[in-house]
Amino acid sequence: MLLRQKGLIKYYGDFLAVDHINFNVEPGEIFGFLGPNGAGKSTTIRMLTGISLPSSGTASILGYDIVKQPVEAQTLGVVPDISNIYTELTAWQNLDFTGKLYGISRDKRNRELLERFDLYNRKDEKVEGYSRGMRRKVCIAMALVNDSKILYLDEPTSGLDVERQKYPQPSQVS
Repeated sequence: MLLRQKGLIKYYGDFLAVDHINFNVEPGEIFGFLGPNGAGKSTTIRMLTGISLPSSGTASILGYDIVKQPVEAQTLGVVPDISNIYTELTAWQNLDFTGKLYGISRDKRNRELLERFDLYNRKDEKVEGYSRGMRRKVCIAMALVNDSKILYLDEPTSGLDVERQKYPQPSQVS
């Protein structure tokens, strides 16, 4: 079992943010966690990444209890709901910095990711000059640098441009 949650609860004072969440995720499975704003999705991700502790309930990642034995950071990749990029750095420098946090140097991986997200030709420009969507792509690439076993995506498509030509236009839909 990759991820197991049972009865996960999170209070902030008297405010109940997460109420008895239960789910399991198997290796290779893609799991979508949907709900309206304020439903506790980001809070659940914060608990599963070790940023916040649950008030009660249990959760394990790769068999490790998230409270008693936090999983190693190298196992996780996280795309937070609010971007964690450094706008005064270039895209390449952001990926390089992230790799160093994990203790890895990944020049080949950085190039591969920047090419995949159509950012390689602008790799040496400071991110502050990027559009919101381009910044989001850098954030997603940063989460993929370490080849993590688990990737948490919190609002990953926020700000990304949809390539209109890949989808039917309203006039084409019958």
